[in-house]
Parts: sequence; structure tokens; C-alpha cells
Amino acid sequence: MSPGFSLEGAGTLFRKEVLRFWKVSFQTIGAPVLTALLYLLIFGHVLEDHVQVYDNVGYTGFLLPGLVMMSVLQNSFANTSSSLIQSKVTGNLVFLLVTPLSHWAWFAAYVGASMVRGLAVGLGVFVVTAAFVPLSFVEPWWIITFAVLGSGLLGSMGLIAGLWAEKFDQMAAFQNFIIMPMTFLAGVFYSIHSLPTFWQQVSHFNPFFYMIDGFRRGFFGQSDVSPWFSLAVVGTAFAMVAALALRLLARGYKIRA
Repeated sequence: MSPGFSLEGAGTLFRKEVLRFWKVSFQTIGAPVLTALLYLLIFGHVLEDHVQVYDNVGYTGFLLPGLVMMSVLQNSFANTSSSLIQSKVTGNLVFLLVTPLSHWAWFAAYVGASMVRGLAVGLGVFVVTAAFVPLSFVEPWWIITFAVLGSGLLGSMGLIAGLWAEKFDQMAAFQNFIIMPMTFLAGVFYSIHSLPTFWQQVSHFNPFFYMIDGFRRGFFGQSDVSPWFSLAVVGTAFAMVAALALRLLARGYKIRA
């Protein structure tokens, strides 16, 4: 790939990627919003009177930010990974390879579009589910910071997965055995302080936990760990994953002979 960076080329690819998921927004945005709503209705109804994590915060209120962030993460990953694997399988990736786009342009376009989708789904989940419980924005800068960093990190991970996978079942395995468990075991539905000591320690090795905990801090002003520590973990993870994705793109890993 060309070492230079073309802002126009990156912008064109970015628009193409945004249009790709926007044209089927009923599936790419509407379906995840509905799924999150069902989670809220089921878990909120069952556990509202039985679980309270923070003072003056009901379980449904605690659950809502977790569902929003989970939706952001999963859909940011899905956008880049699905785009690349579809292009590989259908054979139209060659049309991008003949363009003079650098690996920086590929990264900016693919990850940028994944962030748009992830944040759009997260906003949709919040708008639809906020009707069930009023939320405050105690420290809104943490909401924005972790939403942006989290979507960028998962978009970069999706890029790596899309480069690695050669068929759809490999991509499904990556998502089902890595992304889904790390998301569901990151404190979306519970506080890690409710876990036995051993599993609390295990949770601290999961970067998804810090994304969700830091994001939730913005709503309640309370969190399981310091938001500054969460920011350091998530920022470092994003830098490492982005660097790996850029290196693989620069080498043309599994996308060129």
C-alpha cells in the first residue's frame, strides 16, 4: 500500500463504508436497539426489586449504561469485521487494492465508519430505553471519552479479525468465543463487587470491563475502579490494537499476494 495519506481517498472510502451499513439500517441499527430493549425489559423486570448496586440507583438504571456501551462495542466490531470478510468472500476487495490508498487511509476509513455505527446504535439504545428510567449525567465527559475510545478500540479489533478470517465461520468463532464472552463478563449486568474474590481479580484483566465501568461513571459519578485508571487501560489497549492493525494493513496481511 502507498505510504502516503490521501484525505480525499480516505473520505471516499469512509462514506462508502457508512453507506454500506446505513442502507440496511433496519438490520444494522434497528435490530441491535431491539435486542438491548429486550434485555432491559427482561432483566430489569426480574431483578429490579432484588438487586441494588449503587446508593439511590435502581438496578434498571444501573443496567442501562451497560447495555448502551455493550451495543456500542459489539456493533463497532461487527462493522469492520463484516465489511472485510464480505469483501474477501465476494472478491470485490481487489477494487480497493488497485487504488493508491495507504494503510493509514484504510484504517481511518474502516475504523471511522465502525465508530459511526457503534455510536449510532448506542444513541439509539439510549433514546429508546431512557423512557423506562430517568438518568442523570453527573460527569458527561467520561461518557463521551469512553464511548469514543471503546468504539475505536473495537473497530480496530474488528479490522484485525477481518484481516485474519478467510471465511464466515472463522469470523463467527472470533466473535462468539472472544468478543461476546469479554463483553458479557465485563460487568454489563452486574457489579464485579458482587463476584467472589477470584472472579473479581479475573475481571480486572478484561479491558472491556474498564470501558463499561468508565462509561457508567459518567452517569452516576460512581464506579468500581478509578475512571483515570480505566482511561489509562483503555487508552493503552487502543494504542496497541491500532498499532497492530496498521502494521497488518501495511504488510497487506491476507489481502494481497
